[in-house]
Amino acid sequence: MSSFIFTSESVSEGHPDKICDQISDAVLDTYLAADPEARVAVETLATTNKVVLAGEVRGPDEITPDVIEQVVRKTVKNIGYEQKGFHWKTLDIENYIHEQSKDIAVGVDATGTKDEGAGDQGIMFGYACKETPEYMPAPIYYSHAILRALSEARHSKALVGLGPDAKSQVSLLYENGKPVRTTSIVVSTQHDENINQAQVREIVRHYLEKVLPPQWMCPDDKLYINPTGRFVIGGPDGDAGLTGRKIIVDTYGGAAPHGGGAFSGKDPTKVDRSAAYAARYLAKNIVAAGIAERCTLQLSYAIGVSEPLSVYLNFHDTTKILEEQVAEKLRSFMDLTPKGIRQHLQLNRPIYQVAAAYGHFGRVPTEKGEFSWEKLDLVDRLKAAFL
Repeated sequence: MSSFIFTSESVSEGHPDKICDQISDAVLDTYLAADPEARVAVETLATTNKVVLAGEVRGPDEITPDVIEQVVRKTVKNIGYEQKGFHWKTLDIENYIHEQSKDIAVGVDATGTKDEGAGDQGIMFGYACKETPEYMPAPIYYSHAILRALSEARHSKALVGLGPDAKSQVSLLYENGKPVRTTSIVVSTQHDENINQAQVREIVRHYLEKVLPPQWMCPDDKLYINPTGRFVIGGPDGDAGLTGRKIIVDTYGGAAPHGGGAFSGKDPTKVDRSAAYAARYLAKNIVAAGIAERCTLQLSYAIGVSEPLSVYLNFHDTTKILEEQVAEKLRSFMDLTPKGIRQHLQLNRPIYQVAAAYGHFGRVPTEKGEFSWEKLDLVDRLKAAFL
């Protein structure tokens, strides 16, 4: 189809599932800050005034239950929850984190005769396209951008009356395979009880017009702001949250495959996370180098095995360069073993909580090492090899 409508959604940092993702990654960052070789797999559940943690870790004893409790409270406070049914000061925290299984450690750890293996089997996908300057699909990019604009205004106090919990959904019309405008937009946002729906609509529309390109706003009758009519009770008090339930929001908004594994709460020996970052890194550099206008890349792994079992590329008929030709040489551009990925992208650092809301991809690399997988430092080598 050359002309079609495609839709993606995003959720804010105050969405119940995203709260859990951020808590899990805040715990991960705490361990990595104390020991870059720590092993962490932490899941979080949030409901009315309660947070439950479970999972496995191997790290320094200084990370006590009291330390983890303070990490949870600080994360919830920074998101902005101070409501009766979910307050950072009064919420109850249950911690069931325990030591990592020795059977898993034996399969993953390097020994004198064996390289470090993947932390689990699995398939991971990376994707990039030329729809936005960030090489992201436009529907998920603008879905994120809407909620980030509202969040930044709320945190800066430029915007009052809206709460932390919000969702967005953007439907874009594509003509000749390229996005040209929105056909409908949905935004549901938590608000104070004294704010009426006409006021909410006016506030949200203002930020939509700031985020969207000129002439992209949908017709007014296709702009759905709080379509239920009221959204005062939000966050985990309104709906329970779990780590890992927003994996399509985390990646490409459904415009590309997802391997099935969630990212948050997992240290970078887990290829669910690190190999997905590597796949995005390679796909983005391939598109930025001009080798193709779209690129889907898949990696597959087996638990305890270091080298990927397969490397798959699809350029979606956007170039005359053969996928097999590029795939054969990718391993010379990047060591795709779990250890090689971590070293190349410098992943053994406390850099993950910031990625747990508004997408792991299409973000700007920072001096702290956050979003290192978004760098374009392979472009020149790829051009020299294939163009």
